[in-house]
Amino acid sequence: MATIRVEGLRKTYGDFPAVVGSDFTVEGGEIFGIVGPNGAGKTTTLKMLAGLVEPSGGTAEVAGYDAGDPEMRRNLGFLPEESPLYEDMTPRSYLQFFADLYDVPREAARERTESTLDRLELEHRERRLGDMSKGMKRKVAIARSLVNDPDLLIYDEPASGLDPLTTNYVLEFTRELADRGKTVVFSAHNLYHVESVCDRIVIMNRGEIIARGTVPEIREAYGTTRYHVFTTVPVAGADRDERAEGERYRAVVDDMDAVEEVRERAAAAGGEVVDIRTREQSLEDIFLDLAAETPPEAAAGRGRGPAERDAEAAEPRGASTGSVAGTGEERERSGGGTR
Repeated sequence: MATIRVEGLRKTYGDFPAVVGSDFTVEGGEIFGIVGPNGAGKTTTLKMLAGLVEPSGGTAEVAGYDAGDPEMRRNLGFLPEESPLYEDMTPRSYLQFFADLYDVPREAARERTESTLDRLELEHRERRLGDMSKGMKRKVAIARSLVNDPDLLIYDEPASGLDPLTTNYVLEFTRELADRGKTVVFSAHNLYHVESVCDRIVIMNRGEIIARGTVPEIREAYGTTRYHVFTTVPVAGADRDERAEGERYRAVVDDMDAVEEVRERAAAAGGEVVDIRTREQSLEDIFLDLAAETPPEAAAGRGRGPAERDAEAAEPRGASTGSVAGTGEERERSGGGTR
């Protein structure tokens, strides 16, 4: 059963279309990622789901309620990207304060708070919040989103600005929350964060959803394979391989016909191909290609319904359309050729 159902959701500020006719569903117990560059409409979408921003059009149903309904908010944990804390409080007093606002019994609040802080490995729980690092404050903010034991969590860039170790804690903890049956929706521009935890994603650019699916589905639909051909002599389109000992050159081509052309050029120049490696296009590369394909006028809206959007997302539009999570590194595996 869908926890969130969004149809034709729009938000405009004056003449500026921040979100253009979004359609998607989020199933209960999954981690759903909203991905895109800065200004893509991610935060505005999350704030509409949380009832903090009123849509200009369309509908957003959350746990059976209209987004923003008081009953929906009671079962929601929201984490904004920038999460100011009451800096004169300690983590314990701060979390107890919010538990009291939700009428959580004191003993239940204490047990929940201590368990969450233990898992997030937050020490110095009696230290003043104003004296804590950004990573420690972020952990406290995450714990705050859980004081009412909500079924739905909406996190805006939960790992933004954190060091790698703290980032791993946050992502692992997010996965654990979903494993416990909670539904998590979060935004990110770091593709690795999405790939490591999300069950499904949508990619936004200029306020519009331009791809959707699981990460493997997007890889399969829109990823391409490139061939790195290494030769002993310079050929047209090849660069010197600075990492290799001795004379070696590398040409990057898109298909086996082009590989054979490089082989023929090398032979004609008195050299040979010594190695061929295939590299899958990284998700970051796919994402950048996809974003580049979205013209500014797309933000004016296309008026497509869910069926049309899903049909488009299921079909490749060439070497770049879809993507979403990656480290920016290409995965390499050895191909043909002689060494």
